[in-house]
Amino acid sequence: MRTLRDVPVGATAKVVKLHGEGAIKRRIMDMGVTKGIDIYVRKVAPLGDPVEVTVRGYELSIRKVDAQMIEVE
Repeated sequence: MRTLRDVPVGATAKVVKLHGEGAIKRRIMDMGVTKGIDIYVRKVAPLGDPVEVTVRGYELSIRKVDAQMIEVE
């Protein structure tokens, strides 16, 4: 399984599935990360947390733990 955390800087990935339950999954979906959407990884902080991505035309910072819940292809 490949997650958003595994995508290198400068690459685009398509969301396949969101893992997690309840409020955490809902929060990720509220940020615009849903199945079938493309996510472009803009940059990663020096210590690897957070990850800055572009989704639906806006920039979003996602924590490493949340990025590992987003399965991509």
